Amino acid sequence: MELARFWRVGGAWAAATGVAMGAVAAHLPSERFGLPEGRTIVQEAVQMQMWHALALLALGVSVRRSSRLTALAGCGLWCGMVIFCLALYVTAFSGHHLGPVAPTGGSMLIASWTLLGVAFLRHD
Repeated sequence: MELARFWRVGGAWAAATGVAMGAVAAHLPSERFGLPEGRTIVQEAVQMQMWHALALLALGVSVRRSSRLTALAGCGLWCGMVIFCLALYVTAFSGHHLGPVAPTGGSMLIASWTLLGVAFLRHD
């Protein structure tokens, strides 16, 4: 599958699951979360997931032919979003922190956004 299509499909699936997780956060009884602040953690993860889903959709629609930097940045956005958000969901529902998993995903997102900016400076 070409990268632009992967980003469009991945962004759409991320948006769909983000809406579903938002509904879970809104309607699940508080005692079903693993932490007292579990609902807030899920809401933060949903917000981050939805922003990056939109970014992936935009990237997939706008990039006709990706450079290596753009390809790396787009794949980093996808991976960072999944790692970051899943770590927050696990923490919210189980009450167990996964160590440096969420910060690793967040760092990937920061690096990917930076790399995307460099790619746009160099190629667009």
